[in-house]
Parts: sequence; C-alpha cells; structure tokens
Amino acid sequence: MTTVQLADLGPLTQLRAGRLPRRLVQLYVGLWLYGVSLALMVLGDIGLAPWDVLHSGVIRHIPITLGQAVVLFSFVVLVFWIPLREKPGLGTISNALVVGISADVTLGTFDAPEPMAARFALMVGGIVLCGLATALYIGAQLGRGPRDGLMTGLARRTGLSIRLVRTGLEVTVVVLGLLLGGTLGLGTVVFALTIGPITQWLLPWFIVDLPGTAQVGGIPEPDPELPR
Repeated sequence: MTTVQLADLGPLTQLRAGRLPRRLVQLYVGLWLYGVSLALMVLGDIGLAPWDVLHSGVIRHIPITLGQAVVLFSFVVLVFWIPLREKPGLGTISNALVVGISADVTLGTFDAPEPMAARFALMVGGIVLCGLATALYIGAQLGRGPRDGLMTGLARRTGLSIRLVRTGLEVTVVVLGLLLGGTLGLGTVVFALTIGPITQWLLPWFIVDLPGTAQVGGIPEPDPELPR
C-alpha cells in the first residue's frame, strides 16, 4: 500500500484542498461512529474512555445526558484554544456537536445487556470501532477535534511530547471524573493501552490524498491524535 501523508492545512485551505465530497462523507461517518463507539462502552459498563469518565461524573451532578456532557466539554475545551492560538476547522466544530448527538441517539436506541460476555463484546467492539472512527475522521483532513487540539497546542507551547501531554491530560480528566463519581474500570485501561495502536494501524487506509499540499512527516506517531 502506498503511504499517504497528512497535510498541514489551515481552516480555509482544508476546504479548498480538493476531494471535498469524499472527505465530508468520511468526516461525518467517522464522527457518527465515534459517538456510537462511546455509547457501546457505556452499554458494556466495564469502564469508559478517559474523557468519558469525566463526563459520566459530571452527569451525576447536572441533569444532562452523556452526549450533552460531551458537547458541553467540547466547547469548554475550545475556550482553552484561545491562549494556545489553535485554529478551529470544520472538523473541530462538527466534532463538538456530532459525537455527543450520536452517543445519545445510540444510548436511546439500545438497552444494556446483562450477560457478561455481551458486555465484554460491547467493550471490545466499542474500542475497535473508536479506532476505526478516529482513522476515518483524521484521514478526512478537515481539522482537529477540541480535545486533540488542546493536546497539540499544549505540546507546542510547553515543548513536551504529544505522548506525555496526552497522558497528563487523560490522567487529569480521569482523576476529576472519579472525584465526581465517574465510571472507571477495565475498559478504561484497555482503551488507554490499545486505542493508539489500533488507530495507527488503520489510519494509512483512510488518509485522503491531497496532491499539491504541504505534508507533515507521514503517519502520526503510535500515539495518534484522537478526535475527542
């Protein structure tokens, strides 16, 4: 398979870079599947993704749904982009809205199973689907999500590695989520250990080639930027 690289594009250049219909479909399919993947982990009830530990803690104290908490925190995180001078794109705003809506629709459509085998399958399926959704979303090359923009902005400003900043952020949100009564479990650990390699493996298949644009170093490091 020919290696296709991620392009380093500003918000308007992303829209003018070509192959837009294909990229828009891939973007929104990826974002919708991302919300579905989060809902699957909630239904499995064996632990949530790190940011969702925080979301699940918040909804214990505020009368909103998990999806609404995802949307709320997406826009809270975007406020921190301002001092970091991160530039949002279509994918950024779409991420802030679509993922939460998709999660709520999925949770409202399906009931949580009781057998442990089914719950474990939902956990594993949610993690794998999240990796696929991430590869689709990033590969569309239409901008970072709120949470990964915070991560890359902090890394750029502090000089620390993406891996270290991401770990610090996720530990922080998990601790805050636990203090608020959020859900931590095996799924949280498995997600943290496997989502990077899964996305890294799938991403080359879904990066949309944009001939003539500036490239940035090929496929991201094994800890790729997630669209959360």
